[in-house]
Amino acid sequence: MFDTVLVANRGEIAVRVIRTLRAMGIRSVAVYSDADSDARHVAEADVAVRLGPAPARQSYLDVDAVVRAALRTGAKAVHPGYGFLSENAEFAAALAAAGITFIGPPVGAIQTMGDKIAAKAAVSAFGVPVVPGISRPGLTDADLVDGAPEIGFPVLVKPSAGGGGKGMRVVHDAADLPAALASARREAASAFGDDTLFLERFVLNPRHIEVQIVADGHGNVVHLGERECSLQRRHQKVIEEAPSPLLDAETRARIGQAACDTARSVDYTGAGTVEFIVSADRPDEFFFMEMNTRLQVEHPVTELVTGLDLVELQVRVAAGDGLPFGQDDVVLTGHAVEARVYAEDPANGFLPTGGTVLDVVESPRTRNDSGIRAGTVVGSDYDPMLAKVISHAPNRSGALAVLDAALAETAVLGVTTNVDFLRFLLADPDVVAGRLDTGLLDRRTPDYVGVTATDEDLVAAAAYRWLSRWPATSGDLWGVPSGWRIGAHAATTTRLRAGERTEHVHVAGTPQRATVRIEDGETRSLTASLDGRALTMTLDGTRSRYVVAADGGVSWLSGGGRTVAVLEVREAPVRAADEAAGNAELVSPMPGSVVATGVDDGAAVTAGAVVVTVEAMKMEHALTAPVDGVVELLVAVGEQVKVGQPLARIVAGGAGNVAEASTKETEA
Repeated sequence: MFDTVLVANRGEIAVRVIRTLRAMGIRSVAVYSDADSDARHVAEADVAVRLGPAPARQSYLDVDAVVRAALRTGAKAVHPGYGFLSENAEFAAALAAAGITFIGPPVGAIQTMGDKIAAKAAVSAFGVPVVPGISRPGLTDADLVDGAPEIGFPVLVKPSAGGGGKGMRVVHDAADLPAALASARREAASAFGDDTLFLERFVLNPRHIEVQIVADGHGNVVHLGERECSLQRRHQKVIEEAPSPLLDAETRARIGQAACDTARSVDYTGAGTVEFIVSADRPDEFFFMEMNTRLQVEHPVTELVTGLDLVELQVRVAAGDGLPFGQDDVVLTGHAVEARVYAEDPANGFLPTGGTVLDVVESPRTRNDSGIRAGTVVGSDYDPMLAKVISHAPNRSGALAVLDAALAETAVLGVTTNVDFLRFLLADPDVVAGRLDTGLLDRRTPDYVGVTATDEDLVAAAAYRWLSRWPATSGDLWGVPSGWRIGAHAATTTRLRAGERTEHVHVAGTPQRATVRIEDGETRSLTASLDGRALTMTLDGTRSRYVVAADGGVSWLSGGGRTVAVLEVREAPVRAADEAAGNAELVSPMPGSVVATGVDDGAAVTAGAVVVTVEAMKMEHALTAPVDGVVELLVAVGEQVKVGQPLARIVAGGAGNVAEASTKETEA
């Protein structure tokens, strides 16, 4: 067995792998970029090595740097996690050349399964059913156009290299195919450096079902059941479960055997996942899509229903051990569901978010795989997934209920996440009934309106700020914000904004006996206490509890199954004057970097013209001028920006007003 293993990854998967290594008594080595110097996985490993600057290509994707780190720390093996170098055949070969074991499959298996055309040919030879289509090397656009009618429309255009949905196009009509092919080739070439395409029949009402396999170096291959991964957005999974509510026992056995045959077709060793597409209309018919030659993000649901540690199995197989069980020994117990927590804003087009994590609230009901802690800075350099919440219960309805209850208790204070959207999705009648398909999530997204702050939330935010001003001892009558006067107490007034709502909240009295009023509304009774970040308040006799953390003028409150951000704001006469004059300000909708400016400073623009483009987490967002006017750029290309940071100002009426607006701001 290895005495030292380097984990060539970051975030929650690095933390998760390190946990198993520690349980096995194996010394762990973390690697990190400059952006992750204080990351949780760095703190939890026995040793940590810097790879390079924040960009992944200069750190986590630098094969030479990772190999050097393994050699320097005496690592006998490297666990790649998922993403980054996990399916990179050159990386596996470089480790072998350095005498270091790659905890994954052989190089040949990675190469074959990394080429979707070669993969289909390999598994077909072993009798694994594949989606009807055209898939051979060197297909031209003319070949694909000629072959499409035989497949039958709709067809799915797919790139041979890469994944994540990039380059994929669904085409319903032959007339639209040439344009779709040209677009798909451009995107595939840009994303993967390979524009090879092929066609498949587009399966109607598709469900995404994958099978976990494990194979050792002694000829043993077993499957550990299937996972349902149909709840996706833009081909990215959001909620997964095991087993699938679609399959019966006979189909489960057949699809499991097909997955094992897929592994045998490339002499696979280690843990891997075979992905199939199944029509909801024909649940007994399944087709091979691809094989992921690594651990999957959703592997915990398989671990919970089988009782096995997949990372430990990976390590032991890589060390030469045989599997300690056979297919008949694998028993699926109960049901498990996983929800992925992303740093994104579902109510704002799922734009990536970010910031400093002020506190993390996790539920004791579930397994929580997380890569964050208080103080973690969520930036724009890497994938926005922060954590996973995984439930397990005797049956599916119980697992869904446990997961929903756990998400109600889950919060990442300081960063906007998709937790509330996950609960919205779990409440969908089709999800509850198990009527799933890969388009369900996108169909439901327009119905989601996001979290709206209640009166109680605004009172809690005002009470928190009010209580924070009280000294440790209340003997100093002039030091406490009680508003004491001869006669009626004067209120402490705070102007708060939450979403589209802005209100003045007035609090007067003492924590044991206070009154509160929102704007000119009714006066309500209030008692409140603050213990660290735990706020307890009773409003008109109704008791509630919040976990609260503040960052500057923003108070983050988690309570009652919801998390809201409430901003303390002050009157802005200059901006009000600007708005009255018809001027406009463009602010960044997400943390990231400015990658382009569409116009020069001082240029005249018309409404709709792109002014600034911000990139975060591999997503670009173009900000356009809402009015005609003259541009005053406030940022430059390459500059890092925060959420809400002003990027440009559009001054209506011409260049003369630019100087006038600037003068007003200076005087203010």
